[in-house]
Amino acid sequence: MATPTKVLLAGLRDETVGGVILLISAAIALVWANSPWASAYFNLVNFQVGPEALHLNLTLGQWAADGLLAIFFFVAGLELKYEFVLGSLRTASTALVPIAAALGGMIIPALIYVVINATSASGHVNGWGIPMATDIAFALAVLAVAGRKLPVEVRIFLLTLAVVDDLGAITVIAVFYTESLVLAPLIGAVVLLAAYAWLQYKRVSTPWIYVPLAFGVWTLIHASGVHATVAGIALGLLTRVRPDRGEEAGPAERLQHGFHPLSAGFCVPAFAFFAAGVSLAGIQPLQTLTEPLALGIVVGLVIGKPVGVVGATLLVTRFKKIAIADILGWRDIIAVGIVAGVGFTVSLLISELAFEESASLLTDAKLAVLTASVISALLASIALMRRGRHHEAISG
Repeated sequence: MATPTKVLLAGLRDETVGGVILLISAAIALVWANSPWASAYFNLVNFQVGPEALHLNLTLGQWAADGLLAIFFFVAGLELKYEFVLGSLRTASTALVPIAAALGGMIIPALIYVVINATSASGHVNGWGIPMATDIAFALAVLAVAGRKLPVEVRIFLLTLAVVDDLGAITVIAVFYTESLVLAPLIGAVVLLAAYAWLQYKRVSTPWIYVPLAFGVWTLIHASGVHATVAGIALGLLTRVRPDRGEEAGPAERLQHGFHPLSAGFCVPAFAFFAAGVSLAGIQPLQTLTEPLALGIVVGLVIGKPVGVVGATLLVTRFKKIAIADILGWRDIIAVGIVAGVGFTVSLLISELAFEESASLLTDAKLAVLTASVISALLASIALMRRGRHHEAISG
């Protein structure tokens, strides 16, 4: 008989449930930030806690962005490692198409943003990374709700694209949004990561070693100036995937199964709660959304993502003569491209990194991310439901 705890954990592993919690958290933040009690919300976001001696006296908003999202990226890293070793990315022929789609879905939105902002006197080019991201949790939730009648190959394509997209996003954060680099703690983090990989190789399984080791990696990467979420994806990618004889599943699969409810049910929604609270007081949303910064984000996510995904897929299949799955049609790929325009979590994170020095620009960027994600989710729902009816009619 299933216990309430098991039922809860099973529910949190469902993309629909995780997506609903994420939306509720963001909605609460947005309403609270524009209510008569808005000051209480922003005081909560800026409340500082943590040991000063370790330079970790951070605001709750920073803990959510640097700490909780590290767990989210750890799960993404585990998923990516599994796909590379045992999943859909294990062979070059099957991996090339979704990887190319992910790259196209990052490059085209960034170029659109740069063109719009570089050609305007009031543009802000440094936000180019914002429309590159796809939110795994939100995108899969949209697919789970609106695409229930679609073949499983659509979900696999979207999942692979989104996971590769996350790797690209974390690389962009590490390389382009690191203002200053402190070498000593970065070297220390690399040493601890090597120790983690060695322990995995030696089949050490006790959490009493891994928990402090992982916290040490996170602390050192945070101290180095590189965004601390890099620690999560690095640890995920170094985790062993292949099960040994007698193991039902490898450590990566077990950890993913264990951490996914924490990530989907708490970490990502908590970050959304602390990041999505945009105060609209004194600003005109329609006017803001026509400014180069916001326009670049909205056009990049809503239009650039599907154009990049479909265009890159077309190039690979035509010039490399690699076919997509027989059951998938180009309209399915278009639908996936529209879903990929749901940037949300990672786009909000990059917004905070790009415009942390300007509250007004950060507000504009967040408003654009929220608007673009909602538009993409609505358009994707329509496209997915239409494709679902098509596949249902074919199957009969």
